[in-house]
Amino acid sequence: MKTGELQALDARYTMPTYARAGVEFVRGEGARLWDADGKEYLDFFAGLSVHNAGHCNPRIVAAIREQVGTFAGSSNLFPSEPAVRLAERLSESSLGGKVFLCNSGTEAAECAIKLARKHARRRGVVYPEIVSLDGGFHGRTLGALAATPRLADDDRFGPLPRGFTAVPRDDPDALRAAVRPETAAVLAEPIQGEAGVFPIADEVMTAAREACDATGGLLIFDEVQTGMGRTGTLWAHEALPVQPDVMTAAKALGGGLPVGAVVTGPELGDVFEPGDHGSTFAGGPVGATAALAALELLGGEPLLAGVRAAGERFRSGLSELDEVAEIRGRGLMVGVTLAEGIDAAAVRDRCLVRGLVINSPGPRMLRFLPPLIIDDAEIDQALALLAAALRD
Repeated sequence: MKTGELQALDARYTMPTYARAGVEFVRGEGARLWDADGKEYLDFFAGLSVHNAGHCNPRIVAAIREQVGTFAGSSNLFPSEPAVRLAERLSESSLGGKVFLCNSGTEAAECAIKLARKHARRRGVVYPEIVSLDGGFHGRTLGALAATPRLADDDRFGPLPRGFTAVPRDDPDALRAAVRPETAAVLAEPIQGEAGVFPIADEVMTAAREACDATGGLLIFDEVQTGMGRTGTLWAHEALPVQPDVMTAAKALGGGLPVGAVVTGPELGDVFEPGDHGSTFAGGPVGATAALAALELLGGEPLLAGVRAAGERFRSGLSELDEVAEIRGRGLMVGVTLAEGIDAAAVRDRCLVRGLVINSPGPRMLRFLPPLIIDDAEIDQALALLAAALRD
């Protein structure tokens, strides 16, 4: 089907929830994509940090093929070895408690919010509150939307759930003041991705940890985008001075399939009881098998060391571009602010024409989330394509 025909069908039959680019990708391998016309692209977006192990990673593909040809699942009323093994791997690699498997980052956020609210009710809080940070993003279902400040201000969907408060992302004192005995949790990303890649300062995270400890609230880290090796450690919080009580994960967790998870510390593993939460497709053998393969690929220190080195090389190259005013991030989660007067969306579009896939999350901002298996030559190629697009 020609691209124009596909776009016409898309406009006729698909709800207009995305502003789509005029390119259809039909094949992927490693850090490369090909469109319907056979043109090759270097992917520095990885499907919004989903394909951390690269497109069609042979080990993940083989694991999926073997499992889907053996057993695709029954229901969560029966135990499944791939799901239980995935829960074990997630727990042992992070907080050491128990795991709820789901299908997306938004679902994980909803689960974490419910868990925190129930935990607060257990300690006598009648109206539990969630504190989040300005610039954060946690999803688009109603609870996750209420915890996402810039979207919660939009009243097009009517009243959102109550009990959500936002504070500046760079003000530890404001955060401390917002956390009260009624606070069920502080919910934060270690690095805000959708905002344009803004790392949260250690002082803010420490303030959140201390305030939660003082009041009985939970510290929840949203690692949906920062996890799975993206920042140079398997989980971004490994590089922070504090540890959360609860962690959400998704995106790259499924190796390309829709898999999400909530992981607790040991003392919170039994807050939920049968009937408190559920998900029909969560923990299915195929998705769980893909996630286990992805964790095996992305959790090894040689790869993580390579992510740190590649990130340094890429940021160093960005610093040599006169049009780049600021560089942020860690590992291969990188954001830049362009100089005054440069239209980031136009730069993104010119990069796409030249064969480089990147993202523009806001005015003057570009975001780079390449597969973690990129090599030096691909980094240098991306920098050259970006420089050419900026010259345009």
